[in-house]
Amino acid sequence: MRARRSSQLQGWLFTGPALLFVALFVLVPLGQLVDTSLTDRSLLGGGRFVGFDNYLRIWRDASFWRALAFTAQYTIVLTPILMGLGYALALLTFDNTPLKRLTRTIVFVPVIIGLSSSSLLWFWLLDEQVGLFNKLLVDLHILREPIVWFVSADLAFWAVVISITWKVVGFGMVLFVSGIQSINPDIIEAATMDGASYWSRVRLVILPLTRRIVLLTTLVSAIGSMLAFDQFYIMTSGAPRGQTFTAVYWIYQNSFVSFRLGYGSALSVVLTLVILVLSALQIALTARSEAA
Repeated sequence: MRARRSSQLQGWLFTGPALLFVALFVLVPLGQLVDTSLTDRSLLGGGRFVGFDNYLRIWRDASFWRALAFTAQYTIVLTPILMGLGYALALLTFDNTPLKRLTRTIVFVPVIIGLSSSSLLWFWLLDEQVGLFNKLLVDLHILREPIVWFVSADLAFWAVVISITWKVVGFGMVLFVSGIQSINPDIIEAATMDGASYWSRVRLVILPLTRRIVLLTTLVSAIGSMLAFDQFYIMTSGAPRGQTFTAVYWIYQNSFVSFRLGYGSALSVVLTLVILVLSALQIALTARSEAA
């Protein structure tokens, strides 16, 4: 009995700092967010309790639902690109040869660059007047005239997708490489001796054995895309005509531009619930597929 209590005490001592961190920096701010969402507080101060009026207003806020739909579109398009390209790069570079280690390093370097810095870099690279890409394409006679990326909503959308793919794909690649390298080489060798082709080994051996890390990376990527802000703030500023507002961008507009902090908090609570529901759904689907 004494040994059991001692073991439990050690467990609490080990988990205590992490639980305290979560309580102070996650649960307390979340509680304050919910409390603020029930008021009409302004960023300049003041405010009174209004109950669920902010949430009823969200229901009638067409701009927020448009921004949320745009965010979902961005997530649905970007996530498969990051997962597919990242896994392909992992398959090409998981061997620890000097050339492949160098390739992994080069692909991973953009990950350590700040998101704001990389967004600003791509904004200038794609500029129609001084951008390097437009100049090269025109000089090589591939284009007759420069592409104006940030006037059309569709072109602006793809400009951001390209910049984020360059910035983030190395993160997924490294995770996939670690998953592939953790597979027992004897399993792959046995499949090879049984006559399995390269694509058969990938489809029937490597992919199933790395399914957990693929699903985890997909979840992290999807959540990151749902919280997109910096890249759109810097590269498009919501233009043209607010068509590239993401959900977080709309929260920023209401909270810090229009000074409606209470309403912005309510929007944040709704977005948090949306992400939690989607995450729980994906985890449930993952558990179900593994049980099958």
